Order: sequence, then structure tokens, then C-alpha cells
Amino acid sequence: MLNRIWTLLAAVLIAAPAAAAEGGAECGGETACRIDGGLYHLALPDSWQGGPAVMFLHGYGSSGAKVVANSGLVAAFTRRGYAVIAPSGLPWKEGKPADWSVRDGWNTYPRNDVAFLRDVLADAASRAGVMTDRLLLSGFSRGGSMVWDVACQAPEFAAAYAPVAGGFWLPVTQDCKGPVRLLHIHGFADKVVPLEGRVIQGSEAEIVQADIWEGLQLWRRENACASNAADHEVRDGLWRKRWKCEAGGLELILHKGGHGLPKGWSTLALDWFEDLER
Repeated sequence: MLNRIWTLLAAVLIAAPAAAAEGGAECGGETACRIDGGLYHLALPDSWQGGPAVMFLHGYGSSGAKVVANSGLVAAFTRRGYAVIAPSGLPWKEGKPADWSVRDGWNTYPRNDVAFLRDVLADAASRAGVMTDRLLLSGFSRGGSMVWDVACQAPEFAAAYAPVAGGFWLPVTQDCKGPVRLLHIHGFADKVVPLEGRVIQGSEAEIVQADIWEGLQLWRRENACASNAADHEVRDGLWRKRWKCEAGGLELILHKGGHGLPKGWSTLALDWFEDLER
């Protein structure tokens, strides 16, 4: 009888939307989870019993709260059985918008985000049974750039990476720490983060978005991919290239739009991710 009670109690704890947060408050949905270093939001599928997750990094000036408030984005993942983890960046300087510690030559950002994201993932695993070995790290714009940086600096952090409309900034690293499985999605007509990069003149400093093609060349080297794509596909307004790689994997999807999340991108990303697991 005692063993049965403990089994039932464990099941209840796993199925809970989120365990007690710091200070005893519950978190999940609109209520942020607080850990040392910052906040994140967590959205779980119905009847959640633990499982895979998508960690999504917001764009410049946004937040994890705004990510989970995007019901369409969240539902696209949760209805396929994925938890959504939405960390929040910090202002890069007092009074400035939220950002990420993207490697771009600035030295004002107050947090090591690779370490922070590790702590977020560990906390989500403890609270809600997120499977750390079945994590897809995604992000948009500046968040997409952070995805590239995490993939480069800590390739073992996620099972795969799916950045959208964001890549390396100068100075571009010339050597990452290992191969990764990466799907990059970008708008052919993107003027905010152009495929060929651009210089941004600001009051604090001049920073430069690197050429996406140059970044993809680095990933081809890191994954030991053939120089030419092994597979090309044009369908439904999307241009896809897949490289055959000795380690990891690399795919590019271009859509005809500008700086945004293209319609159906989450389905493309999850289909790609699940194909990797088969």
C-alpha cells in the first residue's frame, strides 16, 4: 500500500504544469519561472507526462512572456506533444531593450547566456519532466543569432538547432566546438537581417551582421559536409538545400518573404527534427 501511495504521488508531481518555483510560487503559462540569473516561461501540452521540448529564444526587445502569449506559436508545438520553454533575455544596458549575449564585439551584456540556458533547461527538467536529450533549440532574429552561438559554443546543449532569420555577427568565430544538426530558415527578401549581412550604425558602437552564407560555410566545415548540396527542392514557395555530412546535419530553407516567421515554419522544423530521431 505504501509503495502504491508513493507511485501515485510521483505521477501527480510529474503531471503538474510546473513544480513550485523559487519562493514557493507556482509557475507556468503567464506566470514566469524564476531561477538565479533570470526568468523563463513554460507551456505544456494537455495531459503532459514529461517529454521533448522546444526552447524558443525571442527577438531583440521581446521577452519569454510575449512568446508564450503567442498562442498560435505555442499551440503549434504543444499539440504535437512538445513543451515550450521561453527564456527572457536581459537589457544589454540599463534602460535598453532585452537582448542576448550574442558574440558581436560588445562587452556590455550582463549575463553569460549559454550558462543561463543550461540552468533554464535543468530547471524545466526538474519542474516538469522535460527530456533534456530531446531538445530543439530555436529562436527568431537576434534569438536566432543566439541559437547559432549556442550551437557553436556548446553543440551538445540541444539535440538539434532550428534558428530563424538570425546568424553570426562579426567577429565571426572560425572554429566551433563540434558538429551539430542545424536547420536554418531565412527570408530571401529579409532587409533586417539580410542574407549577405549588413552594418548597423548605433550611438554606442558599430556592429556588423555577418554573411549568412559565410556562416553556412563554417557549418559545412564543422560537420564535414560535401561542398555542394546533395538535395535541392523548390515547392510551395520554399527553396530547400540539404547537405550530406559526415557528422551532424545541415539544411537551409529560404522563403520568399522578409524578416518574419514564415507560415508553417514550426511544422517544417518539427518534421525535420523528428526525421532525425528515426
